[in-house]
Amino acid sequence: MGIITGKAFLDRLNKLENEIWFNGKKVVGKISEHPAFKGILKEKASLYDLQNDPKLKEEMTFFLPEHIEPIGLSYMQPKTKEDLKRRRKMMEYWARFTHGLMGRSPDYMNTAIMSLASSAAILRGKENCFPENIQSLYKIAMEHDLSFTHTFITPQVNRSQFYWEAPENPISAKIVERNEQGLIIKGARLLATQGGLTDEVLVISAPRSFFDSDGEFAFSIPSNTKGLKFICRESFVGGESAFDHPLSTRYEEMDSIVVFDNVLVPWDRVFFYDNVDAVTDFMNQNSFNNFAYHQVVTRQIVKTEFILGIAQLLIETIHVGDYQHIQEKVSEIIIGLETMKALLEKSENDAELDKWGYMRPSPIPLQVASNIFPRIYPRFSEIIQLIGASGLISLPTEKAFNSEIRADLDQYLQAEGMNAENRVKLFRLAWDLTMSAFGTRQTQYERYFFGDPIKLSSRLYKNYEKDQHTADVINFLNLKN
Repeated sequence: MGIITGKAFLDRLNKLENEIWFNGKKVVGKISEHPAFKGILKEKASLYDLQNDPKLKEEMTFFLPEHIEPIGLSYMQPKTKEDLKRRRKMMEYWARFTHGLMGRSPDYMNTAIMSLASSAAILRGKENCFPENIQSLYKIAMEHDLSFTHTFITPQVNRSQFYWEAPENPISAKIVERNEQGLIIKGARLLATQGGLTDEVLVISAPRSFFDSDGEFAFSIPSNTKGLKFICRESFVGGESAFDHPLSTRYEEMDSIVVFDNVLVPWDRVFFYDNVDAVTDFMNQNSFNNFAYHQVVTRQIVKTEFILGIAQLLIETIHVGDYQHIQEKVSEIIIGLETMKALLEKSENDAELDKWGYMRPSPIPLQVASNIFPRIYPRFSEIIQLIGASGLISLPTEKAFNSEIRADLDQYLQAEGMNAENRVKLFRLAWDLTMSAFGTRQTQYERYFFGDPIKLSSRLYKNYEKDQHTADVINFLNLKN
């Protein structure tokens, strides 16, 4: 079948009738029409339509020899550096359409499934490992243009290294039974962004400690699997008005707790289980981080460009561009943007074929970028706040402009060269990005996108080649044992 349209995506999602709980109530009816989800689903549907745009179709899709229908390019396994760049260009189209604000645009998880399939051979011949199931899912995902979410995080009951749970009533999702049909999973996982709003949910679990029995497994199952439920947090959609809430009405993705109430995972959906050594090898050697970072850094660059545009338009609107402290602040955004772009380009230029013939972007530049962005994004948000200053506080609503006080607003909220309504639109955009519930969630989301920043730094330190630099110093000092 290949690529689908936005309408097909929404129709399929509505028919799934996933068990989603919002504000203490089970969601009934069409999920695409629910106030908390309709904005993000409409934008996501538009991304699927981009794949069908005659002007972009060639750059958004590719063909496999055995298929006559085009397939989404985010599923393509790159074999050359040109393939990598082609993938990046496709990801840029989707990111620009959403201004980099949709962290779980389809290409992110499509890339994840592609990378796992590209590395499936690591599991070949190992006990309790089923690489053929990964390959099968990859094929099904391509043929039906499936959408995915994932959940990798355990509940924060006790984050110490030696926490142990009673196996009979687990909090963190665990294997509680193995039978002829498959694995039975009970417990919960955290932070499935767009949980319940996709066709499938991917689960990968690695043991946290020596005492964490039944802690390693991986699978993907349909989101409407019996016993699977998604419990949503409070919605950050500020209201129906795109004037008042220009970003949250479109890009509020929703995060959820995933509860497994004795969920059966059929054997043909299991990737691995009960094999610590195999899990360790797979997690250390697969190409997930290479390709996922490549997609994420591409999106974050687009997002930074959007932030730069907002900052500069604020400056021009209130005429503060001649102040050096303002110039210095915006230069921080420019420096961050150009640094991220250089790192992304370096990752492509230094890409190498892995042992299975797939072109992996170089990991070190992407790891550097993943350490930089969590630090600079909160600063970007602060810079927008500092430029906007008190102008971000007194912001009337769309209804106010449609009332009898319109004349007062037009008089007192105008800017030189911009009428009051447009000025308020701009400042509400800056507010929604940096100060609303939606905006502060964006900051926290980017800060922890790939996990604990300290662990990211530690991983970079361990992976970075330092021996030659140490040897240079030893030779310079003529140090001898």
